[in-house]
Amino acid sequence: MPFAETPLRDEYAAAVEHLARRTLDALRDDTAAPPPPLDAAAPRPLLAAARVLGPDLFAPRLLAGAGPDGPTAALLAEARRTLPPPAAPSEQAALVLAWQDWAAGRLLGDGAPPPPAPPGPAELGWQTWSVRMAQLSGLALPTLDGPVHDGARAHALALARGTVRSLLRRDPTTAARLARWLAWTGAEGLPPHLEVEPVLDRIRLAGDGSARTALGLAVAHRLLAGPGSGRRAA
Repeated sequence: MPFAETPLRDEYAAAVEHLARRTLDALRDDTAAPPPPLDAAAPRPLLAAARVLGPDLFAPRLLAGAGPDGPTAALLAEARRTLPPPAAPSEQAALVLAWQDWAAGRLLGDGAPPPPAPPGPAELGWQTWSVRMAQLSGLALPTLDGPVHDGARAHALALARGTVRSLLRRDPTTAARLARWLAWTGAEGLPPHLEVEPVLDRIRLAGDGSARTALGLAVAHRLLAGPGSGRRAA
C-alpha cells in the first residue's frame, strides 16, 4: 500500500538525516561526540537510522584516535539486535551487506571473522567495482583495515576513474563516497591519482545537500588533514 508506506519511508529518511547531522556536528566540533538519544525503548526510526549509518556513527571518535563511546555503541548494538540486515537482491549485494555488518560488529567488539574478500576490478570491471567500493565507503575509517582496504590500495587509479565518471554522470553521491576512499588512500601515503580537495569542493556545491553526504565529505576532509590535525572538518 504505497500511501501507507510513503509517510513511514519519509520518517525513516528523516531519522537518518537527524542522526547524520548529529554525527557531523560532533566531527566539526573537534570534541567528543555527544551521545545519540537512547533510552529503554529507542524509537524504531532511530534504530533504523543507526543501522544505515553503521560505522560512521563512530567517525568523530575514530578520526580523533579514540574508541567507540558507550551510548553510541549501545544504540548501534540495539539496532543490530532489533533489525536484521535487509534481504539482498544478488550475491554481490549480499557481500556488500556482509562487509557493512562486519564493520559495525568489529567496532562493537563482537570478533566475528570477516566475510570473503570482494572481487576486484579484474573480475567486475572498474566501473562496477567502483560502484561496489562506493557502497562500502563506510569502511574508509581507522581500525577497519582488511581486504576491502587492500583493494583500495591496489586500485586507487580505478577509484579515481570511478570518481570522475560519477561526476560526469551527475551522480555526486557516488562521487563523494569514492572521493572518501581516495582521501583514505592519500592518508595511507599512496598517490590518489586525483586532486581530492577540489573534487570534494565541487561535490559540496553540486551535491544533494543531505547531512549524510555532508558527513562523508567531512570524513574525507579529516582523512586528508591527517591524524592529530586540529583542522576542522568542512
